[in-house]
Amino acid sequence: METINQLRKRIDEVDNQILNLFSERAKLCESIGLLKKEKRLPVRAPSRENEVFMKVREKAAKLGLVPSKVESIYLLIVNMCSSVQEEKVTW
Repeated sequence: METINQLRKRIDEVDNQILNLFSERAKLCESIGLLKKEKRLPVRAPSRENEVFMKVREKAAKLGLVPSKVESIYLLIVNMCSSVQEEKVTW
């Protein structure tokens, strides 16, 4: 059995991976924001957001997580990424 310190070290490693993935997602959203500006599209795309939330709920359930809790986290992520896009889409 692992010690608390070993488990915490693993959590730190997972947190680092999560942050790196947030950074990658934000960079992708920045690129999308630039394309939206070029095409004069709105930042928010409710149908796409709903699609993301649906996929997240389904995946969360398959992984034994509480879908509504994971969706709450993703709402924050989507809002963060929308803010990144809004910075690029200034008319």
